[in-house]
Amino acid sequence: MSTDKPKGAHTRLVHTGRPKHQYHADLVNPAIERASTILFERAADLYAHKPDQRFYGRMGTATQTALCDAIADLEGAAGMVLTPSGLAACTMALQVVCKTGGHLLVSDSVYGPTRGFLDEVLAKTGIKIEYFDPRAGAALKRQLRDNTCAIFLESPGSLTLEINDLPAIAKMARSRGITTLIDNTWGAGWFLKPLALGIDYSIQAATKYHTGHSDVLMGAIAARDETSAKRMADYARLGGITVSPDDAYLVLRGMRTMGVRLERQEQSALSIAKWFRGRDEVEQVLHPALPEHPDHALWQRDFSGSSGLFSIILKPVPTKKVYAFLDRLELFGLGFSWGGFESLAIHCDPQIRRTANPWTAAGPLVRFSIGLEDVDDLIADIEAGLEELD
Repeated sequence: MSTDKPKGAHTRLVHTGRPKHQYHADLVNPAIERASTILFERAADLYAHKPDQRFYGRMGTATQTALCDAIADLEGAAGMVLTPSGLAACTMALQVVCKTGGHLLVSDSVYGPTRGFLDEVLAKTGIKIEYFDPRAGAALKRQLRDNTCAIFLESPGSLTLEINDLPAIAKMARSRGITTLIDNTWGAGWFLKPLALGIDYSIQAATKYHTGHSDVLMGAIAARDETSAKRMADYARLGGITVSPDDAYLVLRGMRTMGVRLERQEQSALSIAKWFRGRDEVEQVLHPALPEHPDHALWQRDFSGSSGLFSIILKPVPTKKVYAFLDRLELFGLGFSWGGFESLAIHCDPQIRRTANPWTAAGPLVRFSIGLEDVDDLIADIEAGLEELD
């Protein structure tokens, strides 16, 4: 794309990651290049390792490169790597930045499977893991140690929707040489630009909004500077971390419409969240774009919008009634993940784990991922389901 005039976000999504085809006229979509073995004309070239030279399929083809270019452009990154899933992106990044004997600080609202990796795998490698209040902000300074190597964030938390004070934490960490990482899946690199706020690594489960169709698993690690990007790229190369060109193609295709999907899902989710405010069955709506959310000011400062994911806390009811409510829903699928074109709902209490502060909600927590259906139809479906709580 021409750089003489800044392009809008939607324009960039459409045109980024579209390399010139080497064989014939430009294609709207890049070709899917499948390869394990890459042939060389001369034996001496096998070990030349020239810049940007492809020498084995594990390092990717033009298809994966196109997706990397698109996500790097979206995140404002110096470089990035792809992983087979969002969880793999989190676990790989943590293994790169942490070292034996180090101290890792983690937001207490972090994604459950990431927490499982930390507690069951990383903790056994001699790394001390300490969870902190997601709302600690600058007060996190009290938990820093001389051997703190990294701070892992998730803003907002994908169940309970707390927002981390990213600029405050980034500034504090940078002054001490501490690496910062964030699971940025909720903001998708569209509504939140953590690298511009000083965070070192922005991690995506591209499975969700980037793909948009609930049919591909993919993760991405975007780095703020070239040195950080090289650390991740070297680890991925040495560790054999790779993704298929077919999956990369599907994620890139999904990204072309990600902006319009997110904006539609943002408005639908806000409409439904506001509707929940007036329901007697609901104790609290957890959506950072609502003025009553405890972290609304931080959201307003750092985010340009909100995605389709939010939660509600019901007034106290037996678990069997929560299940009856969910089972009554017809338009909401009951399944994990989010960010696709279809709406989803899950009961979250069984997966909430807290150690910094106890989770003390008044009633059960239910999370909704709002898809592309008509809002009135979704509200009617929820309203019918709420009858099961009586």
